[in-house]
Amino acid sequence: MPIHALSHLTFVVRDLVRTAQLLTDGLGAQEVYDSAAHQFSLSHEKFFLLGGVWLAFMQGEPTERSYRHVAFSVPEDELPEYERRLRAAGAEIKPPRPRVEGEGQSLYFYDFDNNLFELHTGTLAQRLARYQR
Repeated sequence: MPIHALSHLTFVVRDLVRTAQLLTDGLGAQEVYDSAAHQFSLSHEKFFLLGGVWLAFMQGEPTERSYRHVAFSVPEDELPEYERRLRAAGAEIKPPRPRVEGEGQSLYFYDFDNNLFELHTGTLAQRLARYQR
C-alpha cells in the first residue's frame, strides 16, 4: 500500500507574524489559516500554501541549526528575484555551497528560527544523470 503524496510540513517558530511576512513577501506564499480565533492544535499556528504544498508554522521554541531543510523548485532565471525579495524580508541568505555543473543552482536561507530552506533549480533526474558521469 503506497503513500499517495506529501500531506504537509510543520515548522516551529517564535513569531508567527514575522514568519508570515517572510513567507508571503519573500516567497509569495498564500496564508490560508490562522488559529488565533480558536486553537485546535498544540499552539497558535498558521497555514500557508506554497507551490501547492501545505506548510504549517506553530508558535514555540525552535531547534538548533542543522542542514535539515526543505527545498522548493524554482526556475533558474527567477532565483535572483527570490534572493532580492528574501533579503528585503530579512531572511539570512547562506553563501552558496560548492556545486558540480549540471546539478542545478540553489539559494539556501534561514528563517528567523533556524529553519533552513532551499530554492533549487534542478531536478532529481538531472542530478542523478550528472552524478553518473
